Amino acid sequence: MAVEGIISCKDEILYTLKDCLIPFWLDRGTDEVHGGYLTEFDENGDFNGTGVKNIVTQSRMIWGFSYLLPFAQKEDKERMRLAAKQGVEFFLDKFWDKEYGGFYWLLNRDGTVKDGAKLTYGESFAIYALSQYAITYGDSKALKYAEATFDLLQKYAADTLYGGYYENIERDWTISEDGAYAGDRKSLDIHMHLLEGFTTLYKASGKHIHARKLKECWGIIKTHMINKNPCYGLNQFSLNFTPLNAIDIMRTWNAERESNETVNVPLNTTSYGHNVELSWLTDEALKLLGTRSEEDNEILISLLDHALMHGYDYECGGIFRDGVGDGDAIVLDKEWWQNWESLVGFLNGYVLTSDDKYLNAFKNLWQFVKTRFMNYDVGESRQLLDRRGEPIISNMGNAWKAIYHTGRSLFECVKRLDGIIDTKVS
Repeated sequence: MAVEGIISCKDEILYTLKDCLIPFWLDRGTDEVHGGYLTEFDENGDFNGTGVKNIVTQSRMIWGFSYLLPFAQKEDKERMRLAAKQGVEFFLDKFWDKEYGGFYWLLNRDGTVKDGAKLTYGESFAIYALSQYAITYGDSKALKYAEATFDLLQKYAADTLYGGYYENIERDWTISEDGAYAGDRKSLDIHMHLLEGFTTLYKASGKHIHARKLKECWGIIKTHMINKNPCYGLNQFSLNFTPLNAIDIMRTWNAERESNETVNVPLNTTSYGHNVELSWLTDEALKLLGTRSEEDNEILISLLDHALMHGYDYECGGIFRDGVGDGDAIVLDKEWWQNWESLVGFLNGYVLTSDDKYLNAFKNLWQFVKTRFMNYDVGESRQLLDRRGEPIISNMGNAWKAIYHTGRSLFECVKRLDGIIDTKVS
């Protein structure tokens, strides 16, 4: 790919981020009546929900209005700061459980509690968002709450027998019941996002305990949750990390998503989007820690290669949703987050290896994303497409979909493209 083509991709991505995504959420995202954020928007960008406030998307909006600040238009920077500030104020006032500690899972629009559970997944995003807010805006109170949440996870969620973390936890920090509430399960998804949250927390605090737990989290993932040959992430496990057939777990995106396909799930299912996302998130963590092994590098690249072999649709473009680890894709929909995260993962693969196959995968995927997912007339990405790229669900946001996957993807791609361009020009 010639340097001119790389520069062209970067210009398109910058435009998409600065002139579309950031303004979309700045113009609509803040709940001017109750505080916090609104995230439910239809294909025209009009609010179409109840205003329910999920810890995941409320955190992701705080994170987005913090991390993406450098790429906001000059006239948008103060608006972004204020949008982040009010989001944090609402979050600490309404989501924090003043009796038991930790952040509630779900609130009604007015801030009353709808579901007071303490899901490790949700708490990880609270850590992620508050740590990034502290980094961007120098807020010590936000960092204090991020550290307090980390401490609660170590006290109540860490499995000191088998390692890793329990995931579905009730308001008083008792483990949820078995089965659909997953008191007897662990998953790659939750541990990957803990790794993500601990990375940003360590970046914010510099504390040794946060580095130790970050390193430990990666050790759990690579030891127990990744199949090595071929290399892909498994989905769900017993508490002692025996792989289990994946089920829909309550209070997760898989259980609540609007979906086009239902399949019988075999034991060794894998998410191509998670595998590629895990590759680049782990690379970020290992850079921060300053430690990596040859095995680590091999895993990060092998995860990308598996996705390219089995999850990349060479006929129609885009990334399939799910597949069998040692076989073909079984869910052929194209969902927004897998495709946007894979842009970063493949581009990062090129940075790590200088192998053009990753750069070409990025280029072709960007063509699919910008023409099929991105709705430039409105300013955000559609949620779900069929295999050929025709919209199935065209909404711009929902209780799980906000600025995070799309905005982060573009920001991270620009960072890497800048480095690639500098290398090729010099």
